[in-house]
Amino acid sequence: MRAIRKTIQLLSLGAALLIGQTAFAHPKLLSSTPADHAQVSAPERIELRFSEALVKQFSGANLLMIGMPGMGDHGPMKIAATVAPGDDPRTLVVTPAKPLSPGSYRLEWRAVASDTHPVSGRISFQVK
Repeated sequence: MRAIRKTIQLLSLGAALLIGQTAFAHPKLLSSTPADHAQVSAPERIELRFSEALVKQFSGANLLMIGMPGMGDHGPMKIAATVAPGDDPRTLVVTPAKPLSPGSYRLEWRAVASDTHPVSGRISFQVK
């Protein structure tokens, strides 16, 4: 009887730890299109896929041009773009207002999931 009680206590503790870890999980960037550090033709949209569903009103991104051919790196210039959730609630889609010119770009993102803890990061890519 004592062994059964001890086993039940250990299983309950393990389940509580797993549930607790899930409750404190934060969204992680799983992938991006284009991929970080990729060289691509001008993308019509940039897609970020996260590990959790995002709270759209608190998640967002800024697209910046950080370098141009013949001019090298320069101070970041914000590029007009719309940011919206994708069809999948774990996806954030950034659509530039006009085609991207050749150069270096950085996308700075902020993601908030149900735990309301903001997580941020960045990806960079080059348009040929």
